[in-house]
Amino acid sequence: MKELINKAKTSHELEKEQIISLLENNNCNQELFFAADEVRKKYVGDEVHLRALIEFSNVCKNNCLYCGLRKDNKNLHRYTLEPEEIIETANNAAKLGFKTVVLQSGENNVYDAQTMAKIIQEIKSLNLALTLSIGEKTEEEYCLYKDAGADRYLLRIETTDKNLYEKLNPQMSFENRLKCLENIKKAGFERGTGIMAGLPEQTTESLADDILFFRELDADMIGIGPFIAHEDTPLKNKNNKDAFVLSLKVTALTRLLLPDINIPATTAMETLNPRGRIIALQSGANVVMPNVTDVQYRKHYELYKGKSLNNNIEEQIISIGRTLSQEYGFRKKQVKS
Repeated sequence: MKELINKAKTSHELEKEQIISLLENNNCNQELFFAADEVRKKYVGDEVHLRALIEFSNVCKNNCLYCGLRKDNKNLHRYTLEPEEIIETANNAAKLGFKTVVLQSGENNVYDAQTMAKIIQEIKSLNLALTLSIGEKTEEEYCLYKDAGADRYLLRIETTDKNLYEKLNPQMSFENRLKCLENIKKAGFERGTGIMAGLPEQTTESLADDILFFRELDADMIGIGPFIAHEDTPLKNKNNKDAFVLSLKVTALTRLLLPDINIPATTAMETLNPRGRIIALQSGANVVMPNVTDVQYRKHYELYKGKSLNNNIEEQIISIGRTLSQEYGFRKKQVKS
């Protein structure tokens, strides 16, 4: 296993069977995490990029089996921020020193494309980089948002196992998800995607495929989080005790194979472990997204139960010898993927 880790560290290449071996063997986890941390330091440095997360709507048209925002969850109080509230929240983030904001919502059409474009333009006037995470759109909408000034677009694939994807995401098309990722790139965005580790019926083979998919896609950002069962979903009793460690291992392997990309330490990691985001930062991650949504709304953005509302992450980052970046955090390609 140590030879495989060293191979990944130096060549940034692994075969599928080698990835599976590392995922299934827990004897060298610390060596794997340390190697990923070394690669992170070499390629993206010690700076941690803070991105202000604005969860502006929890309305969703989809019915994903794992997600608390699913359309059929009648126990969730739904909300949508007014455009002025979104812009004001972004302005407050800029005053706090954030260089990037992330607009995230359920997959919905609460605002038409022209309204979203105007929101984007207003936020860009604040001298901020802007990431969108608002779901599947048409090719024309992606181009409109890019023309309005948006810089990055995050669309998680969740799993590259087509059968599992369509089982977990009823009425959704795996092919359309892939097409949207293609159109995001064509529109000129920095492109992000990601998965959950520890999903019911997920195999180490499919996780290996996920990692290789990231590499084939040459994604600029990858978010990896553990599956956490939500009590108001069909998967409420399907928690996986190995999800936290599995997420760390996928994070580390992703860093080893895509050494210069941006990888967030996800909030879900902290939900399972009080130091989860810090541990992820020491296992290959280099981005943190503090939530700046007003707390009266934030508590209703329940992708999973027990979501951490801890935002004192800055002190923790400094405590492990890392620094807070003053840059916009775009990917600086250093290797050919």
